[in-house]
Amino acid sequence: MDSIVHFEIMADDLPRAMAFYQKVFGWRFEDYSEYTGTPYWGVITKEEGQPGINGGLMPRNAPVSALGSSPAAFVCTVQVDDYDATERSILSAGGEIHLPKYPLPGMAWQGYYADTEGNLFGIHQADPNAK
Repeated sequence: MDSIVHFEIMADDLPRAMAFYQKVFGWRFEDYSEYTGTPYWGVITKEEGQPGINGGLMPRNAPVSALGSSPAAFVCTVQVDDYDATERSILSAGGEIHLPKYPLPGMAWQGYYADTEGNLFGIHQADPNAK
């Protein structure tokens, strides 16, 4: 079976996008532009040897889908320990609610947000008591 090993985030303002993800999730960024020949930042989401995937951040090359419409892309979801605290962090960093928090009964809390660049992502907090 094939699995996802990398993701990419498109952005209009790379420093703003980096600031958003660093503030909300604590991600780090490494400049890989010398390897790609264009602006490209590695997104480090985990410590070496820990589960998960890293990705990339690059300039957007096409228009963003309108907020509230279905994106023509994969939407990544980030597992968090505290849904409400993460939502507060997203909003204070300039993100917007796309689909408010809702229960996956007996499993978790889920919701979707737009970052400062209009990209959609989900957050997910495991909770067997979610109703």
